[in-house]
Amino acid sequence: MKLSIILASYDSGHFHGGCGQGPDALIAGGLVEALTLAGHEVDVEDIGKVGDEQGREIATGFAVCRAVAEKVRDVREEGRFPIVLTGNCLTASGAVAGENADSIIWADQHGDLNTPETSIYGFLDGMALSTVLGLCWKPMALEIPGFKPIDPSRCMLIDARDLDPDEKALLETLPVIRTECGGAAGAVAKLKAAGATRTHMHIDLDVHDPKELQANRYMTEGGPNPVQVRRAACIMAKEIPVVGITISAYDPAFDAQAEVPPLVGQLLTDLLAVVEGLPNEGAAL
Repeated sequence: MKLSIILASYDSGHFHGGCGQGPDALIAGGLVEALTLAGHEVDVEDIGKVGDEQGREIATGFAVCRAVAEKVRDVREEGRFPIVLTGNCLTASGAVAGENADSIIWADQHGDLNTPETSIYGFLDGMALSTVLGLCWKPMALEIPGFKPIDPSRCMLIDARDLDPDEKALLETLPVIRTECGGAAGAVAKLKAAGATRTHMHIDLDVHDPKELQANRYMTEGGPNPVQVRRAACIMAKEIPVVGITISAYDPAFDAQAEVPPLVGQLLTDLLAVVEGLPNEGAAL
């Protein structure tokens, strides 16, 4: 399979700061070698430094989305499958736009469903899924080349366990499909029933139980272990076409033993084997 790994090394408007160090750390941790060993042809592309010189979070965050959308579109036109490594979840808006995805699978301990009106902390990344669904930042999102909001009925939210009160209230009004990893098979059937045909899979690494995998400082107790995440991702990819993947929110400063990179390599190796339609015993389905 021809793969393009796209690096978007930003965290809250800061280039190579915090989780923005994650993409390079995953590459240094052997991701390309793991995927190459699995038989894939891999190239790595970096969007580099974008946005304004002041590093304003909102302006830079959407500049990253625009750059990623263009890069994803280009690699897909070349017949390559895009994998975006990024610090911020908001970047998924760019990946979705570049892939022309009509649905999204969002694995995250957070809902990322705040808006500027409901956010307690004003954290832009806490509005990432709301942006993808067209619930906020509409003018800026529409500046992302090819962006079309995803209908909430074609959104699956997996293992979101840390929700603000307004996010909980919003989810009671939206047809978002909620599940834990163990319910992935039934949930993806609902996604297909809603008409989804081209899905983007977004995996925020803080979806994991921090006792099993510590990816960043934001993680709270509970959640699935890496095997459960990997199994759920593969089950879903068997049932619905996955047109691109984002991996976000890895801060190597909180991974003293460098445990995350090989586990991400295993996750992507197993997942891509399913996407490609090849048997892979390592998927442990």
